[in-house]
Amino acid sequence: MSEDATAAPKLNRVLYGKQTQLSLQSFTQRARRLRDIPAFVRNYALVKRAAAQANLTLGRLDEQRALAIIDACDEIADGSHLEQFPTALVLGGGGTTSNMNLNEVIASRASQIGQIAVHPNDHANASQSTNDTFPTAMALTLMDLAQAPLDALHELTESLCTKAQEYADTPYLGRTCLQDAVTVYAGQTLRGQARAVRRATEQLRDAVSDLAAVPLGATVVGTGIGAPEGFADRCVQELRRLTSRNVTVSVDFFDTLAHLDPYSAIADASSRAAITIAKIAADIRLRSSGPRGGLAEVTLPKLQAGSSIMPGKVNPVVPEYAMQLSYRIRGKAYTVACAVAAGELELNVMEPVIVDSLIDIFEDLENAAHAMATLCVSGIEWNGVRRQESLNHAVDRWIDFAAASGYDEATREAGS
Repeated sequence: MSEDATAAPKLNRVLYGKQTQLSLQSFTQRARRLRDIPAFVRNYALVKRAAAQANLTLGRLDEQRALAIIDACDEIADGSHLEQFPTALVLGGGGTTSNMNLNEVIASRASQIGQIAVHPNDHANASQSTNDTFPTAMALTLMDLAQAPLDALHELTESLCTKAQEYADTPYLGRTCLQDAVTVYAGQTLRGQARAVRRATEQLRDAVSDLAAVPLGATVVGTGIGAPEGFADRCVQELRRLTSRNVTVSVDFFDTLAHLDPYSAIADASSRAAITIAKIAADIRLRSSGPRGGLAEVTLPKLQAGSSIMPGKVNPVVPEYAMQLSYRIRGKAYTVACAVAAGELELNVMEPVIVDSLIDIFEDLENAAHAMATLCVSGIEWNGVRRQESLNHAVDRWIDFAAASGYDEATREAGS
C-alpha cells in the first residue's frame, strides 16, 4: 500500500492477507485455529492495542493511523471479526503466522476505519516482533484460562470439606497394603483429601502468577531493536490498564524468550493436581466396589445404567472419567516439558504447542474437578452395606494387646 493513500479499501468479508492465506495453503490439517480460542485472539488484540498507544505516545505512529489501529483492536478484543483468524495455532515459525494474521486483520480494518492506508508490518506491527508479542499474548491467555480449573479445584475442595463435616464421626476399617488395619473416621480421610486438593490448587495458582512478567518490548531475541526508547515500560503500563492484571516488564528479556520453564511449572502443577484427583477417584471407586462382592463401604450417586446386559448394575463412571482425564493431562504435560526443553540458543520457537497443550490441560483439569465435586463427592453416602461388617475386623485391640503383653504374644493370639 502507498503511504500517501487516503482512501480505505472497500469493506471486504476477508480482512486477512497474503501471509495468512499462505499458511492456509501450507497447513490444511484439521487443528485448533486461532478463532477457536477467543481468549487468545482478544489478548493478542490487546497487546497490539497497547503497542499502538505506546507508539502514538512516543511518536512512532501518526495519530490517524494509531487511533484507527486502536479502534480495530477494540473491535477484535470485543469479539468482532473472530472468523478472520483461521490460522492454525500449532505451526512452525514460533508463532509468526499467528502474529501476521493479527497484523493483517488489524491493518485491513484500521484502513477502513481511518480512511488511510495501514500496513500490517510497518504500522500494526510497529516496534514489535513475534518474538515478544506471541509469548505476551500467550501468557495473558493462559492467565485467563487458568481461572476455570482453579475455580473447579476450589469447588472440589469445598465439596470434600462439606462431606468431611457430614461424616466426621463415621468409623470405617482403614487398610495398609489392602489388608485390614485400624479404625479410621471418614471425616479424617475426607479432610485429608480436601487439604491435598487445596495444596494442588495453591501450587497451580503460584505457577500461573509467574507469567505476569511479560517480554513485550523485547522485539528480536530480547534486544529491543526497532522499538523506541521507553517503549516496553509504556506498552506494559497500557497493557496493565487494558487487562486489569498486574503485568510487569520482564526483568531479563533474554531469559524470558530463551527459557520457558515457567510453562513447565504450570504443566507440572496441573499434572500434580490431576494425580491427586485421580488418587481420590480411585479410592472412591475401590470403596464403592460391590455392592455384594467388593468393599461396599460407600455408595455413589446412581447416574446411569452400568451395563447393556446386566440389569441393575451401576458403574463408578465419574471416578473413572476423572482418572482417564488425569492420564491425558499427564501426557500433555510431557508434551510441554519436551517443547520447553527444545529451546535453542536465543529463542524457543515451540511456544505454539505449549499453549495448545496447556489449553487442553486446563479444560481436562476443570472437567475432572467439576465432575468429581458435583456428580460424585457431593452425593457420596458413607453407608455401604459392608462398612460396619468390615469395621468389626479392625486390629485396634491387638495393638493395645501388644502394648501390654508384647508383639509376639499378640501375634499368637491374633492368629489363633
